[in-house]
Amino acid sequence: MPGRVAAGVVLVAVVAAALAGGTALAAEKEYAVKGMVLSVDPAAKRFTVSHERIAGLMDAMTMPFEVRQPGELRGVAAGAIVEFTLVVSEESSFATRITVRRYRTVERDPATARRLSVMKRMAGVTSPPVATGAKVPDFALIDQTGRRVTLSSFIGEVVVVNFLYTRCALPQFCLRMANNFGALQKRFSGEVGRDLRLLTITFDPELDTPEVLAEYASRWQANPVGWRFLTGSATEIGRVCALFGQEAFPDEGLMNHSLHTAVIDRRGTLVANIEGNQFTPEQLGDLVRATLNVERRLQPPRER
Repeated sequence: MPGRVAAGVVLVAVVAAALAGGTALAAEKEYAVKGMVLSVDPAAKRFTVSHERIAGLMDAMTMPFEVRQPGELRGVAAGAIVEFTLVVSEESSFATRITVRRYRTVERDPATARRLSVMKRMAGVTSPPVATGAKVPDFALIDQTGRRVTLSSFIGEVVVVNFLYTRCALPQFCLRMANNFGALQKRFSGEVGRDLRLLTITFDPELDTPEVLAEYASRWQANPVGWRFLTGSATEIGRVCALFGQEAFPDEGLMNHSLHTAVIDRRGTLVANIEGNQFTPEQLGDLVRATLNVERRLQPPRER
């Protein structure tokens, strides 16, 4: 993919290439970096980031960065959107002042927060979402073709989950979620339906029937085997939303909702639960690629 390279690239080599033209760096220079975390290795004092273009240094790419102390990586996890300072000299480089950029949801509004809290209690949602690194409980929903789909049927494959409702017309919300999966389907055309599954779940099951979802899926030219649009009863949808911390409630004929995209590895373990829309399709794709590459498949592909 243009402008992106594998995570094994060493930053010093990139800097050396930049110096090849005879441009000299000062003893140390600092650069502002933004991106999505793909993996974290505190023992090695290293984290890998799919970052945006670093002005004056390099294009957008995937790259490992070192820190001086393991404690600087506290709170940093796969899927997190981070900002940090990259300190570069002719001999070395390191990241410092790492900040996780939190997504500002509708819960910032006190009235909305109270309303969501009441809705949760009414729905019987009392447990927290699945923690990163924990196994995701199985669930069963119905796809756009009317077929029953269970999460457990995809053990041995990487699964990416997001949420939307088909009546949402705002480009920065549900349409962006669908566009992200459209980009994944294109980038991983050889893996989708075999080694990678995309599950888009509606949080508006009353109106988003399989027939409605089928029409919506056709707009995105979704592969019906690899990219499933799922619905179910209100109770079933509520349980699945709660697993990932996805919140939604009716508001003047539309839906007020949060945004979540989850990546689940081949063992059924939650790798990342990304909140919001602050990432690019390319960054999400880099996280998916890193998850696909972690280990060999646990079992051969099965026809469905």
